[in-house]
Amino acid sequence: MGTAVKIMTSLNLDDLNRNSDWSHVRVCVVGLGVAGFAAADALVNLGSEVIVIDAATGERQKERATILEILGADVRLGDDSKLPEGIDLLVLSPGVSPLAPIVVAAQKIDLPIWGELELAWRLRDPKHPAPWLLVTGTNGKTTTTLMLESILLAAGKRTLAAGNIGRSLVEVVMDPTPWDVLAIEVGAPQLPFVHTISPQAAVCLNLAEDHIDLFGTFAAYRDAKARVYERCQVAAIFNVADAETIRMVEQAEVVDGCRAIGFTAGIPDISMVGVVEEFLVDRAFLENRREAALELAEITDLAIPAAHNITNALAACALARAHGVEARAIRDGLRAWQPAPHRIAHVGQVAGVDYIDDSKATNTHAAATSLASYNSVVWIAGGMAKGQDFDQLVLDNAHRMRAVVLLGVDQELIAAALERHAPNVPIHRVTTKETNAMEIVVSKAASLALAGDTVLLAPGCASWDMFRDYSARGEAFADAVAGLNK
Repeated sequence: MGTAVKIMTSLNLDDLNRNSDWSHVRVCVVGLGVAGFAAADALVNLGSEVIVIDAATGERQKERATILEILGADVRLGDDSKLPEGIDLLVLSPGVSPLAPIVVAAQKIDLPIWGELELAWRLRDPKHPAPWLLVTGTNGKTTTTLMLESILLAAGKRTLAAGNIGRSLVEVVMDPTPWDVLAIEVGAPQLPFVHTISPQAAVCLNLAEDHIDLFGTFAAYRDAKARVYERCQVAAIFNVADAETIRMVEQAEVVDGCRAIGFTAGIPDISMVGVVEEFLVDRAFLENRREAALELAEITDLAIPAAHNITNALAACALARAHGVEARAIRDGLRAWQPAPHRIAHVGQVAGVDYIDDSKATNTHAAATSLASYNSVVWIAGGMAKGQDFDQLVLDNAHRMRAVVLLGVDQELIAAALERHAPNVPIHRVTTKETNAMEIVVSKAASLALAGDTVLLAPGCASWDMFRDYSARGEAFADAVAGLNK
């Protein structure tokens, strides 16, 4: 590869915003998914010279490429490893590894690199810069963000759940109608290249092994997550039961006056939200917090009052309170919240056996949380392991497993952990990748389950080796369960 040389050496990117002159900025956008397309579209409309690269050559990429080329972008499909020459700025889509060759090449020449979040922050409407409330964590991000969105809507705010959920954040901030506040789900791959974002409040819900394939080490993954707290203005919110999130807040460089706020499933201390009897309560955002707690909602206000949803709701409450939302709106918002699909969703009962779709459990921490909710399980697991280790999950949950049905490219990693730590648990492998694979999986699970058992799809792995995404995997599971009754 030839040496990439920046052609606008006098260009100062530090001050770039929506109202800047972008005509002299040559940008390379890596990735042509939803976020990459929105970033490229916005940059073209701002007047930048835009090059878009993506290793994929599928129909969706080709359709988006055609649109962007009509607008004036240079789109190059089939290779995302080579850094185009003369670039002033590299913009990364979520999911691009910080260890990717193009990132390493850019770092070698000190080329500025922005993630999707950084670009979106720069492109906010300067006249109406809506506050950002950020949600990250290994698990529970989507649920917490949707709870927060529901609360903010109940408070009468013009708001939206965005970022790693729903619409691209760049597309959202370019909306001509001003937002009051945004509830933003943030995945770890979006965090390595943020530089100026200053959220009103942020939370890291929990931390466990995930995305090791993208980051190389758990420490690098942890450090990426910790960046959610940088430049926090009002509240850096942590999980009292997760020591790592506490350390993240202690180490964060926040704005003067920002407070550390904890959430706990137990009785809260001062500067915490928590649970007292059947109530979610606030001892953080009221003046007389040393002597009193403010009732926010009842546990039964939640559509699914499982333990993990209670802690997610508490995190959402803390973010909403940091924004100034009153207790009544929090209660009404939690009552209106509806769980997103493929998250511990009951999809059927056949012959006394419950079938649960938790396809969103794409890592071991999420799968363990799901398994812990049931006493006797036929566990459906497997897919792309993302560099994870399954030994602790098996050790903690083997006593719940009647049997295990495995699918996907990394199923032998799980099988090996089961053979080491749960040799008496029957294992059935489904090796086909044909379109009827999930039907075979569910049929086998049904044959192994007894009345009163739960057949649980909680794969602990990503889905991309066999399915478009976790939603497609969950839909295939639900369809296969429906087929058992035919």
